[in-house]
Amino acid sequence: MPHKHQRSTVVGNSPVSVGRFTYGYDNINIREWGEGAPLSIGAFCSIGSSIKIFLGGNHRSDWITTFPFGHIYQHDLGGQNITGHPASKGGVEIGNDVWIGEGATIMSGIKIGNGAIIAANATVTKNVDHYSIAGGNPASLIKKRFNEKIIELLLKLSWWDLPLENIKVVMPILSDAPNIATLKALLEIYRQ
Repeated sequence: MPHKHQRSTVVGNSPVSVGRFTYGYDNINIREWGEGAPLSIGAFCSIGSSIKIFLGGNHRSDWITTFPFGHIYQHDLGGQNITGHPASKGGVEIGNDVWIGEGATIMSGIKIGNGAIIAANATVTKNVDHYSIAGGNPASLIKKRFNEKIIELLLKLSWWDLPLENIKVVMPILSDAPNIATLKALLEIYRQ
């Protein structure tokens, strides 16, 4: 489902924002239990179907019990005054130009860097760096997409923030393997 403009909404108590030209998110399941943790998805992201994003619902492993007395059966069990369970580790931030494969799960408090790729069916429990490919359960680094110098230049360019007319001009360059000379030339033109 294509969308041209940035959108925002609220799911439960959680604010959700989606950047321009991000597409996909069929059957996305955003889970929250009233914690109000935000979800931010950057521009030009490709989101596979049936992904789950948890903005909370973490059970307390540092307590004797993991049972949420203050949330479930609180009147039957008398847990109305027990707070802090379930909990959130914070919002989820998905950078720009990120590709999330079908069936991936992203836990609360996670930051996924610009240009990252999340493999299908991955469970993301730790932050994912810019231009990294992560997969597995729990997800771990498979490899970096590019060397550190290329990544540094791509982040400086931040092509996803350029005006649309400029993106249209550089689209053929963006649709090819990067090289240092070309990226430096683009930085000279667009990021003086």
